[in-house]
Amino acid sequence: MSGPWLTLLWAAPAVGAVAAAAVPRAARWIGLAAAFIALVIGIGLAAAFDPASGFQFVESHSWIPSFGAGYRLGLDGTGLVLVLLTVALLPVLLLAAWRETAPDSERAGTYVALTLAVEAMVLVSFVATDVLLFYLVFEAMLIPLYFLLAGFGGTGSDSGARGRAAVKFLLYNLAGGLVMLAAVVGLYATSGTFDLRALVDGARPGPGIAQDLMFLGFLFAFAVKAPLWPLHTWLPGAAVQTNPPTAVLMMAIVDKVGTFAMLRYCLTLFPDAAARFAPWVAALAVIGIVYGAILAIGQSDVMSLIAYTSISHFGFIILGVFARTGDSQSGSVLYMVNHGVATAALFLTAGVLVARRGSRRIGDFGGVWSRAPKLGAIFLIAGLATLSLPGLGPFVSELLVVVGTYPRWALAAIVSVLALVLSAMYVLWTYQRMFTGPAPEAVERAFGAGSAASGPGGSGDARPGELLVLVPLVVALFVLGFFPGPALDAITPSVSPTVAEVAR
Repeated sequence: MSGPWLTLLWAAPAVGAVAAAAVPRAARWIGLAAAFIALVIGIGLAAAFDPASGFQFVESHSWIPSFGAGYRLGLDGTGLVLVLLTVALLPVLLLAAWRETAPDSERAGTYVALTLAVEAMVLVSFVATDVLLFYLVFEAMLIPLYFLLAGFGGTGSDSGARGRAAVKFLLYNLAGGLVMLAAVVGLYATSGTFDLRALVDGARPGPGIAQDLMFLGFLFAFAVKAPLWPLHTWLPGAAVQTNPPTAVLMMAIVDKVGTFAMLRYCLTLFPDAAARFAPWVAALAVIGIVYGAILAIGQSDVMSLIAYTSISHFGFIILGVFARTGDSQSGSVLYMVNHGVATAALFLTAGVLVARRGSRRIGDFGGVWSRAPKLGAIFLIAGLATLSLPGLGPFVSELLVVVGTYPRWALAAIVSVLALVLSAMYVLWTYQRMFTGPAPEAVERAFGAGSAASGPGGSGDARPGELLVLVPLVVALFVLGFFPGPALDAITPSVSPTVAEVAR
């Protein structure tokens, strides 16, 4: 499969973004077309991918010869599964925002263009094999995401609070990027190249204080993006104040760039420093696992609850990365995919419920199952996936992380397993309060037949368009739960060199 396929992969949404901004009345159709083109290319790449061959579909062109920078792209198994997650979720998110991008909306073109711009930059970050190129898109994706967070709010969001949350998101990530820039400059000064493969093959800096400082610079930027406790505080506000599709774009896709980069750059470029600091990173990850679960239990806002569950799950992913075993890292990469799907299902379902009820407060619901059983079933399945119920995708990945972590840090693995009890508490208690028992009068009005939310003579349950968005996510959770083999077959060979190098 020859040709510039990786360039076409990110160029499809990039061109779509320009077209959507130029023709706003047709923006949602342009956006869907661009997203589906990227999806088709991604499927084609997966079909032609050979897990045993390392980086594939390689493109390399000189860009800034005096700095040793180039336009270098390549796809390995880890990048492949995250590319597939991105291109599969974007059509779903554009469909979820279908009403927001209606032709009579003044900002339809802006919303679609910004969303596609984020997709294009995320795709470049997953396939870039030039450190400078990665850094540029890593920072550039903050701009469209900032305008999405600041400009498009969900039900119950306040424009002032949304603006503050967007600024906090931007400042945190810019600070991380500035620290990383210093590390990138130091990397070039000590190695003379930005070529990732050349760096891995021997041009990277040797052990010592310089490698330690560069590792910490990269890690800080990625820990903000991921986010890792205690650098997580921008996430809950940003997720709650924006609309559900944008929140999913941020938590399920963009934040994965941070965890992916920890594996791709921190461990491969700075293996000695990674081994030295790994116990400290693991300790922060375990704290994040427990902290996120405890705070989720105490939330009265359903959107805020889901945001804190993501902080807990990111702790599992980072723990698996820095445990540095084959099982833990394979599980961590698979967890990135499973978390993206589960979070999308849970957040988008909650968004439908909140839009119906007109409130994000868990206490304002109750008895919803009697009026909206389809939404109740989807919310339950997505919730059970977040607590890693066997048969659903996150179970396999979480099991691999724990099994792979135990030989290196038994206490960390045990504590992370105990946190599963907390996740069962917040999922089942939230479901009980929102869906079981008698329905209050306000819920009857919001979800009953003939309500404003359901339309004349309709039902407050999931509409066909909403099922078109939510059902594929539920199906994906079951497929990833029962058939994780194809994903692991692609992932495992790509993490094996990292494991071997860190062990050496």
